[in-house]
Amino acid sequence: MAIHLYKTSTPSTRKGTVDRKVKSNPRNNLIYGQHRCGKGRNARGIITAGHRGEGHKRLYRKIDFRWNDKDIYGKIVTIEYDPNRNAYICLIHYGGSEKRYILHPRGALIGDTIVSGTEVSIKMGNALPLIIWRRQNCFKHRQNQPEAPLVSKRGGWISSSTSRKPYALEEACTVWEGVLIDQKEESTSTDMPLSTAIHNIEITLGKGGQLARAAGAVAKLIAKEGKSAILKLPSGEVRLIPKICSAIVGQVGNVWVNQKSLGRAGSKRWLGKRPVVRGVVMNPVDHPHGGGEGRAPIGRKKPSTPWGYPALGRRSRKRNKYSDNLILRRRTKKEIIVTWSRASTIIPTMIGHTIAVHNGKEHLPIYIIDHMVGHKLGEFAPTLNFRGHAKNDNRSRR
Repeated sequence: MAIHLYKTSTPSTRKGTVDRKVKSNPRNNLIYGQHRCGKGRNARGIITAGHRGEGHKRLYRKIDFRWNDKDIYGKIVTIEYDPNRNAYICLIHYGGSEKRYILHPRGALIGDTIVSGTEVSIKMGNALPLIIWRRQNCFKHRQNQPEAPLVSKRGGWISSSTSRKPYALEEACTVWEGVLIDQKEESTSTDMPLSTAIHNIEITLGKGGQLARAAGAVAKLIAKEGKSAILKLPSGEVRLIPKICSAIVGQVGNVWVNQKSLGRAGSKRWLGKRPVVRGVVMNPVDHPHGGGEGRAPIGRKKPSTPWGYPALGRRSRKRNKYSDNLILRRRTKKEIIVTWSRASTIIPTMIGHTIAVHNGKEHLPIYIIDHMVGHKLGEFAPTLNFRGHAKNDNRSRR
């Protein structure tokens, strides 16, 4: 992504940035109209989700999160802007007239080819399971075999009228056309290497990617144990997911989305976001923190939400949720490292951390990414030289 500055002609464009290389050019068979009802209100018109407005009209782009076209190579034709998400999308042309939208992987260019399947190379943009199983000669023909009822777990034959599923049987057995193979599968496995950067990760097989889909999001494959794989998510959470689930290799594009400057309030309203107002400056009827004479405190022991519930620290996750056993470590708050040194060199171990560098007046938080390695911290925190000028009157001269 190339960020460009406006030519300064008005105050609204003085600090605004824009990406001129990415435009919106949706295809008719991949877009749908959507009615954005509510805008943060319920049926009675009461605000239930704050800071939401109408915004500009949008068309929904249908994104392929399930990768149904297996082992078919596709070509990236365009890289487009999607108003429904902060990541860019790619238009993929498969064989014939088949076209799909996918999330734009970081570094993918127009003309690159991608593919999804179980036996594909580990390449940026390819979708494949975390572990690949290739079955070889594991089936037997039903020839001269005796009819028998259901047998024990260790092996035997099963009636063709059974309704048992393969998932209910032992891993060493396979059901195929009602026949239970009594010998162990002869299979070889090709695993996705550890420490692989992935995104758009499935939680349930066949449901499609659900994790790490935002702009710049990337997860890391840490380990594999039994039937599960251990991932470190962008939030810092470490959790288990089934190894048979699929993911896309690489990182989501548009990493610089947090470096953009809209420049004016109107651009924020076009995105459907309303102003953020502190509760302490409201009236008592609007917020528990409101009211009082002058700059009065909130008048409570702890901060509260507009509806009176505890805020700023209270966990809203459901207790004893079924997925608690899958979370090995909860997400951690990323701490900001404060430093006064402007001459320090950025090293690779700093990538992903936020460092607040002093610019002579205050500490400016800087998020370290890969292209900053080798530079000085002071290069990304420019100093501010304020020069005061006396007024041309007699009082300023005295």
